[in-house]
Amino acid sequence: MRILLHTVALTAGLLSLLSAPAAGNDPSGSEVKTTFKQDILPFLTAHCHKCHGGDEPEGGLGLDGYRDSANIQSDYEIWEKVQRALLERQMPPRDEEQPQESELLAVVEAIRAELAKYDCSQDKRPGRVTIRRLNRAEYNNTIRDLVGIDFRPADDFPSDDVGEGFDNIGDVLSIPPLLLEKYLMAAEAIVDRALADPDARRRILEHQPEAEGLSRREAARRNLRQFASRAFRRPVTDEEMERLFQLIRFTLDQGGSEQDAMRVALQAILASPHFLFRVERDPAADDPDGIRELDDWELATRLSYFLWSSMPDAELFRLAGEGSLRQPDVLRAQARRMLADPKSRALTENFAGQWLQLRSLGDIAPDPRQFPAFDDRLREAMLRETQMFFESIVRDDRSVLDFLTADYSYVNQQLAEHYGLEGIEGPEFRRVALPERRRGVLTQASVLLLTSNPTRTSPVKRGKWILDNILGEPPPPPPDGVEPLDENAETLGSLRQRMEQHRSNEACAVCHRKMDTLGFGLENFDVIGAWRERDGRFEIDPAGTLPGGREFRDAGELMQILAEEKREQFCRCLAEKMLTYGLGRGLQAYDRCAVNAIVKQLSGNDYRFSALITAIVTSDPFTLREARRDP
Repeated sequence: MRILLHTVALTAGLLSLLSAPAAGNDPSGSEVKTTFKQDILPFLTAHCHKCHGGDEPEGGLGLDGYRDSANIQSDYEIWEKVQRALLERQMPPRDEEQPQESELLAVVEAIRAELAKYDCSQDKRPGRVTIRRLNRAEYNNTIRDLVGIDFRPADDFPSDDVGEGFDNIGDVLSIPPLLLEKYLMAAEAIVDRALADPDARRRILEHQPEAEGLSRREAARRNLRQFASRAFRRPVTDEEMERLFQLIRFTLDQGGSEQDAMRVALQAILASPHFLFRVERDPAADDPDGIRELDDWELATRLSYFLWSSMPDAELFRLAGEGSLRQPDVLRAQARRMLADPKSRALTENFAGQWLQLRSLGDIAPDPRQFPAFDDRLREAMLRETQMFFESIVRDDRSVLDFLTADYSYVNQQLAEHYGLEGIEGPEFRRVALPERRRGVLTQASVLLLTSNPTRTSPVKRGKWILDNILGEPPPPPPDGVEPLDENAETLGSLRQRMEQHRSNEACAVCHRKMDTLGFGLENFDVIGAWRERDGRFEIDPAGTLPGGREFRDAGELMQILAEEKREQFCRCLAEKMLTYGLGRGLQAYDRCAVNAIVKQLSGNDYRFSALITAIVTSDPFTLREARRDP
């Protein structure tokens, strides 16, 4: 009978899979009349084409092919980087003839004006999310909320692929043959365990013939319809119900009991792509603009998997059934309700865990001879500090700028002693005020450990981490033929001196000036995040000058500069990463309109975390679906 159940569930799942349906303007812009040929091209010719032209341009970036404004609009991201490189005086290289300051500022303003010309209202592009399966975390959470048992069967599934920095991206969530087998085994185990538990059993078989005066057939029909609708995250259709009853009749005809037949139907539901996948209808073929609004059920699913990494709850199902969830005010209110729910800890585990790369913390192993104070308990305390810090920003609806400048954190006795804080006793974590030298997430031991080598700190890794995850400005890969830094050559001087020697190659200096300056601002923190004044026999100098001329003396001043002068850049980076995670797809150039609007709403609401979330869930990319377009 077990083989029969397995085979029937597999057949049902595969048949269901085959029949599944296919899945504003820049607010700072001003009216500046410019022309590419008159205001930008002469500067490029004089200062850029020498290196960024020809068949093999520096860094793979050729600028000699741009001849008019349309090119800027089509390659928006490239020209944003060009503008930033000029504004921060990273280009032209220092060993080349430098433009006059007035000339440089004029071309920066001309590029900004060209970028601001893009009219978001003329070409509405909400984008299209690839139909995607639940990843492992989403599967486990969904089973927990569907049947009421914390079983975690997906822990035995193959690891999820990562794209765009996250493991919930539809384009990379493949389905290897092994996973199909795991799905079937999990469905069988879940049903067996759920029906053996009295409370879970009542959750699945809510309608009982004796208690409600129903026939066994009617009770079974109601139970199946209710369970399938919750599992599929939408009302089940009559056709789908009929297919489930065909499975029941088939099982009975093969000599199975009524209980066996119900098990087959429940397993088939859990093997269906309508459970395993987040299915959204494409716009109709005759739709004039190829865009449709998500229905309330699809929107409830997007919202719940964004904030909870799980299925919608009863409140979301109720609103979807009433057809009111799509109202912006209702959507905002639900987002705020969900952020206050304990299940929003999924944002910490799955968004923060990947944005801040905390999932990699367990793979880091500092040299035990140099850092004997480090052990697994300290590693766990480092991780817990950052998790609790992120949770406090969500729970208390604090400003996202706290990620840069917060003067508080969460420590237990071991971590407090590691930080040099007094008066903290016991294993419990509590909120504490920080000394001026520690501010925000960048000076927490978890991030400092993640961005170090086993035997020494790495200003390059730390600077690159800030550019990648805080400023959204990932540097290009190093040029070919450049020798790596000799990490053991202490006789050549301090680490800063050796890095300066490494930057003598102008091809390296372009990126390293910014990366190294940011990284050296954190040099007072050693490999495991403890404070120090010296690195071996050398006194540490954390001071630096950022591109653009802003100077800082230490990590505290660096964090303040990032929060003041790089505020919009950080908010844009965070918005882009959160939107990517919320949509389950990489962002495209046309998404800049939505990102602009999200950042504007965030800044207009004191940078509160809830403002970021409500701006995302009411945005076009989140509430609309676009048809597939030919490349």
